[in-house]
Amino acid sequence: MRRFCFSLLASACLMAAVCLAGCSGGDTILSEDWGKIEAAARGGLVRLYIDGSNARINGWIDGYLAEQVKRRYGISLVRVPIGPEVVVARLAEEKGSGKGGDIELFCLMGDAFRRAKAAGVLFGPVAEKLPNYVRYVNKRLAAYDFGTPVEGYEIPLGWSQFTFRYAVDRVPNPPVTLLALTDWIKAHPGRFAYPAPPDFTGSAFVRQILCTVAGGPKTRLTQWDKNIFAQTSPKVWAFLNQIRPCLWENGARYPANSRELEALFDKGDIDIAAHYGSPYPTADGRAGVGVFLLAGGMLGNMHFMAVPKNALNKAGALVVANFLLSPEAQLSKFLPANGGDCPAVDPDALNRAEWDGFAAVDLGPGSLPFGKLRKEVVPEMVPEYGSALDAGWAANVGK
Repeated sequence: MRRFCFSLLASACLMAAVCLAGCSGGDTILSEDWGKIEAAARGGLVRLYIDGSNARINGWIDGYLAEQVKRRYGISLVRVPIGPEVVVARLAEEKGSGKGGDIELFCLMGDAFRRAKAAGVLFGPVAEKLPNYVRYVNKRLAAYDFGTPVEGYEIPLGWSQFTFRYAVDRVPNPPVTLLALTDWIKAHPGRFAYPAPPDFTGSAFVRQILCTVAGGPKTRLTQWDKNIFAQTSPKVWAFLNQIRPCLWENGARYPANSRELEALFDKGDIDIAAHYGSPYPTADGRAGVGVFLLAGGMLGNMHFMAVPKNALNKAGALVVANFLLSPEAQLSKFLPANGGDCPAVDPDALNRAEWDGFAAVDLGPGSLPFGKLRKEVVPEMVPEYGSALDAGWAANVGK
């Protein structure tokens, strides 16, 4: 009888363990209601992998975010400064070996997401499970990540925008059309530059020119179309070759990368510089810097979070991701002192009090409110255009 009772107790314990694992880490979590997911997450550990290159964001994660999820949900949050390329490679290796599970949540976008999704290492679809995603996110803008369909396998975190930064004291009337930018560059030789592709910012500048000459928002470049590229790319090369003699150092050489471009701008060697990231110069500690957009829209893309398929604490990862999408967390992250990351939430989904909080943020002179930026955004194009443009630039411009 004792052995029978012991066996029954052991079986019950085993079933409870399996149930708990299913709720906190197994695929059955997606069938649970949100209250049960929050309950399963309480007291757990979540390791957030992010590249760690932004000191202000690092401090915000280690301070505000860690404190908030601990106080609200009892979750211990640990930031791990490792970028998405390493994470995706590791997850692919672990998939074959059956090892791993200590990455609960990681930040990624673009090619890293495309590779992770193709490798089948992401848990999901999870986005629609999060109450704050359902309530606050523009589903159209979150549908693609550099042209790759998201399909719920990523959770928005923030927004990166392609903009032009300018020195307010030296450029009183920044150009706002491609023709006006051409005229300004010609009238101010040596005061404009862009990095040589395939640098990230240099490639983005060339993609922006393609987007503008192709019709801006009217042309959806979320599918590769060789005919569109054949029709529009000659206009891109014509524009870039037209401005080349008037670039920094007469176009004899290009800044090697984004860091050199920013250094030239900070030293005052150039007056206008392309930038892809936070559209708020004050977030980078830059004063006296304004931002302008070209008419017809500018490229932008959300940056995201994802939960690995082999994560040990999926419930905790989802709860942290959901909090990160709350207006409160998005507003805190938006403050220049905390990194100035442009919010992933839709301005139209905010109530008056929430919107007033964002509107009250001092973004510095010459900055644009994020509501205006969002209205002017053009979703990023599929990678095939970027690859073709990099190769075309080398053959037609950079030679």
